[in-house]
Amino acid sequence: MAALLALLVLAFAMVFGNSAADPDLLQDICVADLAAGVKVNGFVCKDAANATAEDFFTAGLAKPGLTNNTFGSLVTAANVLKVPGLNTLGVSLARIDYAPGGINPPHTHPRATEIVFVLEGELDVGFITTANKLISKTIKKGEVFVFPKGLVHFQKNKGKVPAAVIAGFNSQLQGTVNIALTLFAATPDVPDHVLTQTFQVGTKEVEKIKSRLAPKA
Repeated sequence: MAALLALLVLAFAMVFGNSAADPDLLQDICVADLAAGVKVNGFVCKDAANATAEDFFTAGLAKPGLTNNTFGSLVTAANVLKVPGLNTLGVSLARIDYAPGGINPPHTHPRATEIVFVLEGELDVGFITTANKLISKTIKKGEVFVFPKGLVHFQKNKGKVPAAVIAGFNSQLQGTVNIALTLFAATPDVPDHVLTQTFQVGTKEVEKIKSRLAPKA
């Protein structure tokens, strides 16, 4: 499995390196200076002379994430915010863990295509095209599935045991728009009349959903 995972990471780099969603780098390295306080499209570089191996490393994906939450899943990112050396490289990873019955609910990544490799378990996955067509499949350990950039997609663990995937993105910071949280847990609130007319339900139903998705105190 270790060798297979290494080959997968290499494949991510080869595929995404030729089709990165982010701008190309103009120097060997541009380690993100996350403390610079300067707003640019991406992050300003710290002096390359001060770069270290730690800027290009994380052990964050080595262990399963805690899934005792509303959706029964957890995304652990290895993006530029966790690995500053990814700045301008146009690639990142994440580990997604799912409790039995857990879901990574419908969401989009506005800046990246996603490819997942199943570490363990079995998942029902799918995405919806702009023609409103659902493309879905059940995937299991060792298999791969791709979610095109910007399209709504999901993963659901229907099994009785935990599941996990490694996800690759052709962006250093892919962004995530969770459909349910965006509509029902935004700050300030999306007006009830917008949601009731959109979903053809009453105000009580909207308020009930909002209360269930509200951040836990």
